[in-house]
Formats: sequence, C-alpha cells, structure tokens
Amino acid sequence: MISVKNVGKSFHGRWIFRNLSLEIGNGQSIVLIGPSGGGKSTLLKIIAGLIVPDEGRVQISSKNVGMLFQKNALFDSLTVEENLLFPLKEIKKLTGIKAQEKASRFLKQVGLNGCEKQFPDEISGGMQKRLGIARALIVEPEVILYDEPTAGLDPITSKTIADLIRKLMVESRSTLLTVTNDMQRAYQIGDEIYLLAQGQMTPGGNPEQVQATKLPELRQFIYGLKTGPLTGGLI
Repeated sequence: MISVKNVGKSFHGRWIFRNLSLEIGNGQSIVLIGPSGGGKSTLLKIIAGLIVPDEGRVQISSKNVGMLFQKNALFDSLTVEENLLFPLKEIKKLTGIKAQEKASRFLKQVGLNGCEKQFPDEISGGMQKRLGIARALIVEPEVILYDEPTAGLDPITSKTIADLIRKLMVESRSTLLTVTNDMQRAYQIGDEIYLLAQGQMTPGGNPEQVQATKLPELRQFIYGLKTGPLTGGLI
C-alpha cells in the first residue's frame, strides 16, 4: 500500500535523514516514534505529498489518502458540521441532504452529535481531536496518516482517542501510519513500531517485541534513559 524507498530530505544544507525505506501493507497499522526534531513529521508530510523529498521515491497504491495534522487544522470560522461538509463538497462533490446525513453519521461515530452548530473554539481539545479524525475519515480514505493524534491530551482522553482510531481503522479496513511519542498509545494503535532517530529507521517489531527489545537505541528511547546511543555514553 505504501512504499518508501531510499528517501532523503535536507533543510538549509543539512540532511534530516537519508536512505530511509519503509513498506506498509494493506490494512496494517504502523507507528513511528523517535526524538523530537528527528524528521518524523517531515517523513509523514513527504508520504502525504505535502513535501517533496530530495532523494528517493514514495509510492502509494491509492490516491485516497486522509491526514490528521498535529494541530487538527480545523477551520475556526466554520461550525463543527461545516468542518465536515467542506471536504465532502471539495473532494467528494457531495452537497445537500446527503452530505448533511453523512456528516451527522460521522459526528455520531466520534461522539460529537449535538455539537453541530458549535465552533471549534467552543469545544474541548479532545473533542477537537475527534472532529479532526471525523474530517480525515469522512472522505473514506484507504490510507490515513496521523501526526501526534493524542498530543496535549490527558491520559483518559488520549486512550479514548487511540481506541477510536483503532476501532475506525478496523471498521473501514484502512491502512494507518501514525507518528507519536506517547508509548502507551503506540502500543495501543500499532501492529508494528519503528524508531526514527539520528537519520536512521530501526524496526522494533510488534508492541510486545518493542517492550522486550535489546536494541540499545530503542531501549533508551522507550524507557527515557539519560545515556545511550541517542545521547552519547552507554546504557
């Protein structure tokens, strides 16, 4: 479904990463973790087609791709309902009663029915995140890219959002790539977890394998160790 081959990206003459490769099969949920500033969101945007890589290539077997941005990217001047009607009109060319019925159905799925006429700044951060998920999913994408979907949320809301992501993935049979540094959510969402650090991609395996890993760089990151290959010194 998603093929990343030898991708590289530089900014202002400095390489963020080079020769990155990643294969994601149909219906898989892959989670990408790694230190801040290591290029996770950049890679996600390259896969989404928002940034052009300097090297390598990305192939996605479907053009039907949805993305949830870290800041949700909601339209503040539009109501909750209008935020869903907009992509239906622009992408699916769907308007009128059918569009409203579909928007209502998706709002109910994410627990926002009754909030249709409110504006994004009138609902909580967790509700905004759920609205962002509904907007990403309403065009029925086969591939969904999530950038820090639980950032800034309390643990209970964070778990609820991750449960919702996983539930909707199963229902829609979609393929997921999620960037997060919340390890509990990474274990909850991902079939497999990869570490992007120091310009290198390291496969960690499934959640159980990651928690039992012997890889020094992965152990340092997931357990928050002060010394190790990511910061210098030995574990």
